[in-house]
Amino acid sequence: MEVPRMPCPVPFPRTIHNIVSSTPGAAENIPVNNTQDNKLQEETDESLEDDPFGEEDDTTESVEVTDEANRSQDSLSEERSASEERTVEEAERMAKEEEAAKERAAQRQLMAIQELVHSERSYLRLLQISTVTIRSNLQKLQPPLANLDSMFLYIEDVIDVSSRLLSLLDQKHLQPGDPLFLEAVCDSFLSLSSEIEAAYKEYLTNYNRVTVVENSYKKKEALWDEIVKVIKASAPEVNASSLSFFLVMPVQRIARYPLLLQTIQKHTDTHHPAYTLLEQAAHTSIALNCRINEYKRFREVADKYKKTETLSIMDKINRLSSHSIAKKTARIGQFLKHETGMAPKVVDEEFDALECFFYVLEHGILELLDNVELYLRHLGRFLQCKTEEFDLDMDGEKAPICYKEITTALRQWILPTFEKRMRTLIHKPLCVLRDLLLGPRNLIRKRLDKLLDYEVIEAKSSLSYEEQAIANTYKTINTLLLNELPKFNGLALQMIWSMLGTFSCLHKDLTSDMEQLFQSFAQQLPHSSLENGVFWEWAESAVLEGSRRLETLCHSVEETLLAPATQPLGTSTQLRLKQLTDKHGSGKIYQVMSAVVGSRDLDLSLSKGELVAVISHADTRGDRRRWLVDAGGRRGYAPCAKLIRYHQPAEEPPPSPHLPLPQGSGVPRRHSYTPELQQTDAAISQPCFQVFAAYSFTARGNHEISIVAGEPVRVLEPHDKRGSREWSLVEVRDRQRGYVPSNYLVLVPVGAGSLAGT
Repeated sequence: MEVPRMPCPVPFPRTIHNIVSSTPGAAENIPVNNTQDNKLQEETDESLEDDPFGEEDDTTESVEVTDEANRSQDSLSEERSASEERTVEEAERMAKEEEAAKERAAQRQLMAIQELVHSERSYLRLLQISTVTIRSNLQKLQPPLANLDSMFLYIEDVIDVSSRLLSLLDQKHLQPGDPLFLEAVCDSFLSLSSEIEAAYKEYLTNYNRVTVVENSYKKKEALWDEIVKVIKASAPEVNASSLSFFLVMPVQRIARYPLLLQTIQKHTDTHHPAYTLLEQAAHTSIALNCRINEYKRFREVADKYKKTETLSIMDKINRLSSHSIAKKTARIGQFLKHETGMAPKVVDEEFDALECFFYVLEHGILELLDNVELYLRHLGRFLQCKTEEFDLDMDGEKAPICYKEITTALRQWILPTFEKRMRTLIHKPLCVLRDLLLGPRNLIRKRLDKLLDYEVIEAKSSLSYEEQAIANTYKTINTLLLNELPKFNGLALQMIWSMLGTFSCLHKDLTSDMEQLFQSFAQQLPHSSLENGVFWEWAESAVLEGSRRLETLCHSVEETLLAPATQPLGTSTQLRLKQLTDKHGSGKIYQVMSAVVGSRDLDLSLSKGELVAVISHADTRGDRRRWLVDAGGRRGYAPCAKLIRYHQPAEEPPPSPHLPLPQGSGVPRRHSYTPELQQTDAAISQPCFQVFAAYSFTARGNHEISIVAGEPVRVLEPHDKRGSREWSLVEVRDRQRGYVPSNYLVLVPVGAGSLAGT
């Protein structure tokens, strides 16, 4: 039986491979770099080529491997597609979130800008209510409130700068939602930053006074109730019950600017066109607050140390403590080290120049004030001497009549008006400026004390809390003086020049008024018809002749007087003389003969006539040509050659009679007699004199004696047992003896008779 032969096998795997290869898109799904699949395919192809008629098992395995490869390729493609879809969805979601975040940031930015603008308008409105409405209503209260205006000091400047800020925004004609509005806000704030600082720093410095005044009102319950009623009636829409509700707003507002600007900056994109300006505005607002706080701290230190207290000796003793004694001892020790050269002194050339210029200004202001007061005093005396009221026995002559009319007009209208303007425009500002010198002078003195304390602890590596406070206090005072003293010196100098210019203008107006007055009488006066050249020659000769006569009279008066006339000292000079005399004694007072200009360390610059007290007749090196002097607060060295001892003019005692008769001939006085009578013509014969009682006196004890006016007495001793010439020992009727006041006696010639008969 013939066994059927197996048919020839068909190369099925190759056909499958070709089909798979020819399938469109199949190759694209297979990755090019899939080396494992390529290797498997190559092995399959090789096995088919080597054994085309292989077994069925081998063929089946090849088909399974190929199917597995195709399935893995399909899964990879599906995963890649799903991953790409998820990436796209995530990107879309993130884009939507970013857009939403930007919208929220823009919305918050808009809200912050609106809050800045709207709160500024509300703030300005409330300030205007407090300044205009409430203040005007409080001024109507009776009796008037004390120190009410001081509570609203500098608030007008704050209102002005706030209104200017809003007006700059309104001029742009932009809305808060406009992209350019933020830039306009920043530009407006930066352009007004200096004005904002100037207005708010003065208001914040004065705010402590606001609380003090308001607390003084609260102590009076009835008065405070009236104030609260006025506030509630003036601003019913605001729930306010005190003035501080309104007046504290500038304090809060200046601190809120950085918060508002930083909030806007937080919600503004860094790529925004106005972001740079916004950042600059935020930094400026922070720096502005820091400078205002520093200025306020400086002013508090200045107010603390520029005050002057008038303490009694007991008050000073009660203030003594171990701490204060130790501090003052350390200062004295440090000062002595400086004077003896044991320790170097801290030299600040800038401050020394400012201090020297301040003292020069102070001296000039006081001298100018003394001169103005002396000028006004002489003017007042001139106005009191109404010579036109005297009868000159020259009736009918034109010159005396014109003189009377001219002097009457001068004394009643022109000169009183001039004096009033002088006191208002010159004397009063000078007095105010003199009072203002007290604060800087006290600060300069306190700086020296704090400098001595600072030098003691300067060399220490680590400082305690108290020592650090001492160092900070000195640095604060020094910085304050370096910043404020140049401004004060400049303003004081400007005021001096202004007052000197005003003084010149006042005299120019006085000259114009007097010229106008004289022109109305020019035709009635003699020599009015002369030509200009001839008239001025006559006027010059008349003035020179009058000057010669006046000089002759002055010389004769000086020769006649026993003591030269002493010009009265000015107010400030008298005060300095009293201070120096109380402190050093009258024997150490010297006067500067000529101006002294300091050229060395610790030398003083002194003007002619200035009074000083000599502390030491030599300097620290033993040089007796340089004396250590006290110039009323300033201490330093001055050349002794330019100093002369000052003799204070002593008041003359009341005239009293003396026993010995005057030598030679003399002129009897009407009210009293002295042994030093003036010499007159030698041809007059010497008369006889008798002492009489000018007034009645009643004895009050056994050692005194009663006398009657006009009674002759005999002077036994022109003084009492202690040598005082206020009492004289006399002998009266019946040889009774006793003491009577010397100024109750008078010496008269015998021929004149008794006083009773006169």
